[in-house]
Amino acid sequence: MTQENKNVEILRKAYAAWYETRGDAGIWMNILADQVKWGSLADGKPGMEFTKSRASRHEVVEYFKGLLNDWTMEFYHINEYVAQGGRVVALGECSWTNKNTGKTATLSKVDVFRFEGGKIVEFMEHFDTHTAIQASQD
Repeated sequence: MTQENKNVEILRKAYAAWYETRGDAGIWMNILADQVKWGSLADGKPGMEFTKSRASRHEVVEYFKGLLNDWTMEFYHINEYVAQGGRVVALGECSWTNKNTGKTATLSKVDVFRFEGGKIVEFMEHFDTHTAIQASQD
């Protein structure tokens, strides 16, 4: 099995467990390098403060705490993986309900990962930030 295939398999298992548990962040912590560049298109905007950039596994814990404190996962499906070298792109869709407003955001999602030595060293998520922010506000 190539390293590309191994990286995809790591993510396939992580996403399946992420959806099955509806948000056990430990799944991701186990496959992150100690130093990881973690980012989001939302980049900490109002209503999405948890998405600010992070630089270590320890800091990424705060991303997941904020996400799971404010949102409930309805579903999270990855439909396709594209891998080249150490990079894997996961294409899918997800749906989250904001706990404060009761509004649901259903979004197309693109997650971009870079692996080194079987661990994630870089992550960037892309999604419709406008829809997510709207769902976070009254």
